[in-house]
Amino acid sequence: MTLTPLSLDHEQDLAIAATGVQGLWYTSIPSPEYVGKEIKTRLAKQKAGTMLPFAQLLPDGRAVGMTTYMNIDAANKRVEIGSTWIGKDAQRTGLNTEAKRLLLGHAFDDLGCIAVEFRTHALNHQSRSAIERLGAKLDGVLRSHLVMDNGSLRDTAVYSILPHEWPAVRANLDWHLQKHGSPAGINPA
Repeated sequence: MTLTPLSLDHEQDLAIAATGVQGLWYTSIPSPEYVGKEIKTRLAKQKAGTMLPFAQLLPDGRAVGMTTYMNIDAANKRVEIGSTWIGKDAQRTGLNTEAKRLLLGHAFDDLGCIAVEFRTHALNHQSRSAIERLGAKLDGVLRSHLVMDNGSLRDTAVYSILPHEWPAVRANLDWHLQKHGSPAGINPA
């Protein structure tokens, strides 16, 4: 698996990957016909300096998901990893674990981050369990934090990993990835 900068060249693959993964009211995954719009939104945020979006590629070069560095705070060396989704066929394959390993490694080892955050809807138990399996610690819940598309208020669970926790988190992720192969890398191009 490779993380590569997101571009409109990934639209067709990601539209196929997005088929059948919508429908959860507490998360936002674009329907296939809106993948292009989502890519353009993420690229605009990249231009504004608030997001760095990636496409998740299989070894055959096919894009099967998106993930980002977001809420980038360079002055305080903090970043959030989020807005992640992968297609059904790539779920439970180790691909998401591999992407998190790559992003966390880059954040701590290359960028010198003092904290990497993860945020999710407080009711998204699948996402919360996955974040906790990474080794992130719950910082707290921001109550009535966001207004959802359906008008409901989202309580946001905020997690983080700190530099002194990174060696144990890295060892845990590397151990899990032995089942699926090792990280291929981030393509910064």
